[in-house]
Amino acid sequence: MYDLIIIGGGAAGFFTAINTAENRPDFKIAILEKSKEVLHKVQISGGGRCNLTNATFTPQELVKNYPRGSKELLSPFHRFMCGDTMEWFEAHGVSLKTEPDGRVFPASNSSESVVNCFLNEIKKHHIELFTQQNVQALSPTPEGWEITTPNSTYKAHSVVIATGSNPKIWQLLANLGHTIISPVPSLFTFNTATQWAKELSGIAVNASVRLLSQDGKSLKIAETAPMLFTHNGFSGPAVLRASAWGARVLAECNYRCLMEVNFTAHNNEALTYDETLLLLQDCKQHNGRKTMQNLALFDLPKRLWNALLDNAGVASAQSWAELNKSQLRHLAEILTQCRFPIEGKATFKEEFVTAGGVKLSEINFKTYESKLHPHLYLAGEVLDIDAITGGFNFQNAWTGGYIIAKNFLLKEP
Repeated sequence: MYDLIIIGGGAAGFFTAINTAENRPDFKIAILEKSKEVLHKVQISGGGRCNLTNATFTPQELVKNYPRGSKELLSPFHRFMCGDTMEWFEAHGVSLKTEPDGRVFPASNSSESVVNCFLNEIKKHHIELFTQQNVQALSPTPEGWEITTPNSTYKAHSVVIATGSNPKIWQLLANLGHTIISPVPSLFTFNTATQWAKELSGIAVNASVRLLSQDGKSLKIAETAPMLFTHNGFSGPAVLRASAWGARVLAECNYRCLMEVNFTAHNNEALTYDETLLLLQDCKQHNGRKTMQNLALFDLPKRLWNALLDNAGVASAQSWAELNKSQLRHLAEILTQCRFPIEGKATFKEEFVTAGGVKLSEINFKTYESKLHPHLYLAGEVLDIDAITGGFNFQNAWTGGYIIAKNFLLKEP
């Protein structure tokens, strides 16, 4: 009989186990993982560097990075957020560094620092780890819970579900009466058939992107951030964030829409069509002798600038003085309202994130305990919570695990 069993050997599961063991050295704790290896997502995060949190230090600002879960996370973040995470890892021997965009990584630039920290801590606290334990049944008992795998049966007073996006576990929770919000992909890149865009693969530029339906109606999804041209279409923070905020809308339209790009973005603001037209007219008046290709505006890379000129019907070799009114208007339109048909999505590297999971109104966010079953806790992406890129998904895992662990200080096994 265990005091606590955690189902899921990922970020939320390990963090819950370690913090619980620190709070309650008397607890007998085990982690069950269905795979041979643990902490896979920690290993691949941030290109193998592990982007473990973000340098955002007020709960009100932090919750703005969660398309789903922002309201529910506000109170938990007042108890444990990014600064607390950084302090925790430093105290446990993982030196950190903060990059200019706010992302926080191990100073070693390797996820192995985090993985080794977790593995050392569970060994130190005598937390048992059982791999290849594919949970098939989860049943309440008078003493707590019974967990069945193909080759074992485990009993525990309390259970934490930290399995991430796992359809089988969602089904078990549905059998227990929980509502599962149907999962759809989040954090993905966009594919396009526009050949000239794909020929710009590798170019990154700051841009404002706005998503529209195929008939041109606004989907009310807009982001200003770096955008990357790829050999299939588009990636980068602007696109990934748009995919997160638009996860359900994009699923409904089968990932077919229009992406309108404004290439004049600077410091999170972009010029309007009228402002850009005035700027072009001024440039024509004061730089008439220069050729179009030799005076690229908005710090745009030359290859991109020449491609935009071509699409506006402007020869790159002609002078600014030679631009007629129609060309000026077309160029202003291309710079501020360049539309690309989006025809599908692709997974962003291996960092798959899902929008969907256990309905949040069924969870007590003071404790992360199920409102339907006592001694059943849920943390991480098993809940209908997800975030944009930047370390925010991990922060959700750390916060949930920490609060669940704190709760055991107040409870007897």
